[in-house]
Amino acid sequence: MIALPPKQPDSCPGVLRPHQAADGALARVRLPGGAVLPAQLEVLAELAGDEPIELTSRGNVQLRGVGDLDAARERLAAAGLLPSATHERVRNIVASPQSGELRATAAALDRALVARAALAALPGRFLFALDDGAGDVAALAADAEIRAGVLHLDGSPTDLPCTVDVLLDAAQAFLDLRRDEWRIRDLHDGAERIAVALGGALTGPRAVPAPPSPPPVGWFDRPDGSVTLAMGVPLGRLDPRTAQFVAAVDQAITVTPWRTLHLHGLDEGAAEAVVRVLAPMGLIFDATAPLLRVSACVGDHGCARAQGDSLAHAADLAGTIADDERVHVVACGRGCGAPPGEHRRVVVTEKPGE
Repeated sequence: MIALPPKQPDSCPGVLRPHQAADGALARVRLPGGAVLPAQLEVLAELAGDEPIELTSRGNVQLRGVGDLDAARERLAAAGLLPSATHERVRNIVASPQSGELRATAAALDRALVARAALAALPGRFLFALDDGAGDVAALAADAEIRAGVLHLDGSPTDLPCTVDVLLDAAQAFLDLRRDEWRIRDLHDGAERIAVALGGALTGPRAVPAPPSPPPVGWFDRPDGSVTLAMGVPLGRLDPRTAQFVAAVDQAITVTPWRTLHLHGLDEGAAEAVVRVLAPMGLIFDATAPLLRVSACVGDHGCARAQGDSLAHAADLAGTIADDERVHVVACGRGCGAPPGEHRRVVVTEKPGE
């Protein structure tokens, strides 16, 4: 067998170890389960300054061009957005955004993860997921996942009971087996070996559903009589002023892996008022809007490798794509930020008009 060269070092950015992009320091703030309090979103908006807040494909957020990193870290820590210096980059947890129960489970998983010192060694790409059976976050093919109450490892079902402790035990088993692998899928027979290490077995083939396309946006009546508003964020870039208006609603907020925002716990009158205010600011409430099916890397707005303006090209392209098409625009061959599932990749190497 030919020995493969080791992977490049894990370079997933965080707050304590940001990425040095062309436009300055890029800090990724983990939001387990996508949960962010109104006061926390206000802090993020203030720290963003004149730059958009970027929503990521794991329901986290990024701040670009951060000037005073020490001051930003202090603000984020005081807001509860940096609860651990040792585990900050491994707090990668997604959850079905419409499930209040799973949002609570995500918070419990985050606390338990931070409490296990050994799990600070997890790669920054290792992902936990909590899917309520809808198959929404299951589309991300997480490493350790609760899907409708069943433990899945890299999308493969097991016969193991699924609890917070079992999820963390699976992560520890991965650490015990890995050499330089980042994900269970990179580990030879990884899902099977981890299931056996936990005293169980796989019960079926790997099954990863397609992601929702378009992502759910609009008005959702909840069983408790409240309303959840799901809002698309064009190209996943949230204007800080718009973020402040969202925070001012003063209700629970979820950032989803589809780069949308969910506002929970509204009554009908409040929901109608929110739509009237936020729709003119560019947030998308119409599930047929083409911009919901277009994404892009940051391009020459913040990447030294970029050869063109991917964001402008994506915005222009939105009006021309087919009704069932998903497009991702990139400005170099690396294809950063690609969404899960089937999509067409467009590479742009010049600015509009050149």
